[in-house]
Amino acid sequence: MSTLKLSTLLFLCVLVSACTQFAPFEDRRREPGTDYIWVGASRPQKPAICYNPLFYSKENILARANEICQSNNAKSHAEFIDVEYFSCRLFVPSKAYYKCVVEK
Repeated sequence: MSTLKLSTLLFLCVLVSACTQFAPFEDRRREPGTDYIWVGASRPQKPAICYNPLFYSKENILARANEICQSNNAKSHAEFIDVEYFSCRLFVPSKAYYKCVVEK
C-alpha cells in the first residue's frame, strides 16, 4: 500500500471518529449483573462528568449534571464541588464533580 493511500485512510478514520472524541460523558459504569454497584467516580447523588474545557463550558457541564440529578429526583439540582484535570481520557481530560441538592 502506498504512503498516500495509507495516510488518506488514516485521515478518514480520524475524521470519522473525531466527532465523538470530545463529547462529555458521565464517569459511571455499572458492574455487570447488578443494579446498584457502580464502577467509576459517579454515583446517583454525586455525578462526575468528564469533559474537554476547550469545547464545553462549565455552564454546559452544569446543565448536564442538572439533567442527571433531575433524572434521579425531579426536585433536585446540581451544585459544583470540584474539578480534576488529566483524570479522564486523553481528549476529555477534565472531570467535574457535583452533588445533587434537593430544593426546598
